[in-house]
Amino acid sequence: MSAEPEGGGAAPDTGESPRTGRHVFHVGAAILFSRIVGLIRQRVFAHYFGISAAGDAFSAAFRIPNFLQNIFGEGALSASYIPVYSRLLAKGEKEEAGRVANAVFALLALTTSLIVLAGVLSAPYLVDVIAGGFTGDTRLLTIRLVRIFFPGAGLLVMSAWCLGVLNSHHRFFISYSAPVAWNLAMITTLVAFGPRVSGLLHGDFRLAEITAWGSVIGSALQFGVQIPAVLRLTGGIRPVLELANAHVRTVVRNFLPVLVSRGIVQISAFVDAMLASWLPMGAVNALTYAQSLYTLPVSLFGMSVSVVELTTMSRALGGEEQVAKVLRERLYAGTRRLTFFIVPSSMAFLALGDVIASVLYQTGRFRHDDAIYVWSILAGSAVGLLASTRARLYSSAYFALRDTKTPLRYAIVRVALTIVLGFLFAFPLPRLLGIDMKWGVAGLTASAGLAGWIEYALLRRTLDRRIGRPGLPASYTARLWASAAAGAAVAWGLKGLVPPMHPVPLAAIVLGGYGLTYFAVSHLLGIPEAGEVAGRVLRPLRRLVR
Repeated sequence: MSAEPEGGGAAPDTGESPRTGRHVFHVGAAILFSRIVGLIRQRVFAHYFGISAAGDAFSAAFRIPNFLQNIFGEGALSASYIPVYSRLLAKGEKEEAGRVANAVFALLALTTSLIVLAGVLSAPYLVDVIAGGFTGDTRLLTIRLVRIFFPGAGLLVMSAWCLGVLNSHHRFFISYSAPVAWNLAMITTLVAFGPRVSGLLHGDFRLAEITAWGSVIGSALQFGVQIPAVLRLTGGIRPVLELANAHVRTVVRNFLPVLVSRGIVQISAFVDAMLASWLPMGAVNALTYAQSLYTLPVSLFGMSVSVVELTTMSRALGGEEQVAKVLRERLYAGTRRLTFFIVPSSMAFLALGDVIASVLYQTGRFRHDDAIYVWSILAGSAVGLLASTRARLYSSAYFALRDTKTPLRYAIVRVALTIVLGFLFAFPLPRLLGIDMKWGVAGLTASAGLAGWIEYALLRRTLDRRIGRPGLPASYTARLWASAAAGAAVAWGLKGLVPPMHPVPLAAIVLGGYGLTYFAVSHLLGIPEAGEVAGRVLRPLRRLVR
């Protein structure tokens, strides 16, 4: 049984092709590979740092230069550069595309170098703003770590330039699996030096500094593994500042609003960390552990769909109605795919967050009580997980239309709400409820989720007026929530029946039962994606049997 669009008409042609599906699979596979290694890194980190002052310092310090990577690299650069570069490739103007790539590289390298220098020099002031609750040795450690991290963040920005080139040529796997090199460098550093310094006085502080240097080495490796493929596609890197080039000016003109938009969104994350620094010790550290988990479905499904759809929508040629038709088809297909995977992720975080946190982090200094703490933050994040991934896809449609100002306006609304609601949920609300202040960190993620739904509603309403409604019915999402609820009920039953055991086999039983139930019930409720996913999983097994 296929879903009918709102209004009773036939479902729009999704424009789905084997090539598009394969691209999404490649992006998803690469991100999954990278994220699995990233979760291993977080588990090793949790083993040596647990929830501690050194962990707080490391988590807060990494956010500050990471701001540079996120707004200049994967966010603003992709949204402004890929549409122009992809359109040139679609028209067959490869030589002009190469000139644009080299000019953007030069501009990015110059700008990033200046910002890295300014960041290193102003580290004490940045820490006072972002982590004002830190004092004494924790504050001093955070300052040292920021100065180490900044050069690495600059290298990651250049890595994001490589990602833009590779994505435009539909070489998705290498660009999204490149972070594996960074994660492996961090893991190697922790494993090599952790046992040596963990028993020393302030050994965790020393290990935090060593791990930060490992991060810089990993950033260089992440950039380096992409360069050979980029050189083959572009014919070499010849940095030249060509501001007179019309296409370069378009990239710069589109870049600035997206830069501000991404920067505002990153400010929201900074506000969370800043507010968490005033909560009891370990709140910043716990927030980071939770973010590694709740950004997994955002990256794995939200990003994999959005980046492929951005390149596809950016190549749409023809009149206004033809372009609008392509965007409606891509949004319809992309939203269905996103929703199918994000709904069970949200339910899992809400109902089974303790099992997830335990299986990934419960080792060494990270205890079961810490897993419960992380679960509370995950449960808060479940509020807005679906909204944030859908908003990412809708923003890609705006960027494909070369409209970077509309997402900026709505990002400002979202961040303003996040700041106000975040403060209220983190401080007055726990006091009002009479609970420990440490639980206020869960209010930060919940308030961000509420703000995310408002942003998504604004993005959707404006785009629907511009290109027409993609037509995804509410009944489709409702059936998925019913399937996820059935899975959670089965999982809770299994959790109550099995005897106490190690987190790994417990997770295999509970999460396995949850996933199987979700797919089975969604298939029975007529969700075609359930059969498609099962077919992809079972196809290799059938080949082996034959």
